[in-house]
Amino acid sequence: MKSPKTLLYQWISRHFLNGCSNYNTLEVRRASRSKKLARDMFAANDLPHAAGLVFVNPLKAWRFAREHGYPLCIKPNVGGFSRGSHFPINNAGEFWRAMALVKLWWPSSVVERYLEGVNYRVLATDTDLVSVIRRYPPYVDGNGRDSIATLIDAENAVREEMQLFPTVRPLRLNAETRRHLARQGLDEHSVPWDGERVTLFHRLTLASGGVVETVNRSTIPAANRELFLKVVKLFDARLFGIDIILEKGMETDWREQKCILLEVNSRPFTRMHEFPRFGPVDDLADFHHRMKEFKVDGAQTF
Repeated sequence: MKSPKTLLYQWISRHFLNGCSNYNTLEVRRASRSKKLARDMFAANDLPHAAGLVFVNPLKAWRFAREHGYPLCIKPNVGGFSRGSHFPINNAGEFWRAMALVKLWWPSSVVERYLEGVNYRVLATDTDLVSVIRRYPPYVDGNGRDSIATLIDAENAVREEMQLFPTVRPLRLNAETRRHLARQGLDEHSVPWDGERVTLFHRLTLASGGVVETVNRSTIPAANRELFLKVVKLFDARLFGIDIILEKGMETDWREQKCILLEVNSRPFTRMHEFPRFGPVDDLADFHHRMKEFKVDGAQTF
C-alpha cells in the first residue's frame, strides 16, 4: 500500500507538474523543494536574495511589513508556476488580501521584499547555461487607434500564427483582467496611446497569458554565468530552473546592480524555453538527450 506522502506527491505531480522535467535525484529534490530551503542555502553562501521570512502566523508577516515597508511579495512556501504568489504588494489593503489568498495554497508562506526589475528564468547545469529567457506578464502595446479588446484579439492571432499554443496561453478578457485594468483606470474599450504598454495581469506565468523572450547567452557576463553554475553546484543538482530579478538586466554584471535570487526549481518546465514570443528558439534536443542518460531514483517519491 502506498504511503500518504507518495499519494500526495503523485497527485501534485499529476495536477501541478505536468510537463515538467524530472532529471534530479530524490536527495536534490528534497533539498530544494521549498522556498525556505532555497533561501537558507542562499544565505549560508552569501548569495543575493531578498530580505524576508517564512511564516505560518500572518501577524509575523505583518510585523515584517511594518518594519521593512513596501513593495513586498507574498507566496506559498511550496509550489510553482507562481501559483498563489502576489506581487508587488504596495499597501496594507493589498497585504491582507494576499494573506487571505496565499493560505489557500500551503500552510506556510513567504514574505519578502520585492525588487522592481527584469525577471528571468535560467536553465543551467553545473557546467553550462542551457537557456535563459526573460519573462513578461500578459500585456498589449497601444497604437493610438485600437481598443484594448481589439489589441488582445490581434495579439492572440499572432500567437496562433506562431504556433505558441498550448504552451503559451491566449490573452483573456475575463473578470480578473477587467479588475486589473480598472486598477489602472482602464477598461477593454480604452484606447492606449501609440507605444503605451498596458499590463493585463500582474503575474508573469504562461497560464495567465505571459510570454517569454530568448536571451542571447553570448551577452551574459562571466560573473552572472558563474553565479548560476554555483547555485546548481551548491545543491549538487544536475540542472535547475533558477528564477532571478535583476534591476538593470542580464547583460550587466550582477555585482553592479540590485539583484535577488528568487528560488530554484528542481523540476523546471523546460518546454517554455522552446516557445518564445520574442527571439530565436533554443534547441534543447541535445540537452534532453544528455539528461535522459541519468538514472533518476525515487522519481515518484516526495
